[in-house]
Amino acid sequence: MFKIQEIREIIKLVDASTIDEFVYEVKDAKVKLKKNAGVVVTDVTPVKKEIAAPVVQQAPAAPAAPAATPAPAKEEAPAAAPVNDDPSLHKITSPMVGTFYAAPNPESDPYVAVGDKVDDEKIVCIVEAMKLFNEIEAEVTGEIVEILVKDGDLVEYGQPLFLVKAE
Repeated sequence: MFKIQEIREIIKLVDASTIDEFVYEVKDAKVKLKKNAGVVVTDVTPVKKEIAAPVVQQAPAAPAAPAATPAPAKEEAPAAAPVNDDPSLHKITSPMVGTFYAAPNPESDPYVAVGDKVDDEKIVCIVEAMKLFNEIEAEVTGEIVEILVKDGDLVEYGQPLFLVKAE
């Protein structure tokens, strides 16, 4: 079976590549990744047959433009803004991979805003993973200085979410 870190690395590699579909089978496991409009879908299932080498499939390409017309260059996404490295600020990080939500529901106000005072048990956001909504606590007493992600953003394990000036 695959370790979660191995699956995360494969997802990152496929996401950064031009491959639209990726299948990897080994011993008793199979990983199948498909990219649809920039979203990576992962399916890990056990298999009975053993395959020693990975199987890579690329989705069929769209019909080519006339030979005289070169394909337009693909624009790269802008680099993420650098995280403030001020050592006096505490970083509240994501404990898991998932979707960041600043409020309990779309109609509610966010849990916290810049300038708000928090204590170690104050809920600052929700990270949704596999339809489970996990409330994230500040785990520090202080003032929210910066919110580093937007509502609805996908977050990685260990990714800074908030900067807090600890008291």
